[in-house]
Amino acid sequence: MSNTACKDSSVLIAEEAGVDVRKARRLEYLTIGWNSLEAVAAVGAGIVAGSIALVGFGFDSVVESLSGAILLWRLSSGDHREELALRLVGGSFLALAAYVSFEALRTIYLQEPPSSSFVGIAIAALSLIVMPILAREKRKVALRLNSGALHADSRQTDICAYLSAILLGGLLLNALFGWWWADPAAALLMVPLIVWEGIKGLRGQNCCE
Repeated sequence: MSNTACKDSSVLIAEEAGVDVRKARRLEYLTIGWNSLEAVAAVGAGIVAGSIALVGFGFDSVVESLSGAILLWRLSSGDHREELALRLVGGSFLALAAYVSFEALRTIYLQEPPSSSFVGIAIAALSLIVMPILAREKRKVALRLNSGALHADSRQTDICAYLSAILLGGLLLNALFGWWWADPAAALLMVPLIVWEGIKGLRGQNCCE
């Protein structure tokens, strides 16, 4: 192959990589924007309804936004100095898990039934639709870029979808059948996933592998 052909091939590969990086950035902006709106709506609706599962889901979205911002920083700058930030995100996840566990157990012990939250149901249902699509698109770009960081972030988006499913189940059982305990039970089911993300963050793995 001639030097000119090699050069043209290298330019084409670089251009394709540039397109994929820009798409990855757009996906992260979309993730951060969605999670930010989701956090405000979920926490607000959760406070009004007295739903610990909904409040916990909202705060999880806050931490997910921070984690997405870290990956966006890396995509933009190529900087590898985000280990401290990842550890802070991991600690935030663990603090969230402790808060959710305490409040859920307290609600069960005191038998404080939450009100039905149709806003919360809508938020969880929309998230259950949006998050799998985002995760799939991130994996496609991660494969083309050979990016372990972006692939790890897609798994984190998957976990958001799992949390949405758990939340939706708890809210529906409470709204349809009056099973008040389903809400704190759903919150407790979220805890292992949140703890796992926290541990990975403390190990510097949330967006780095």
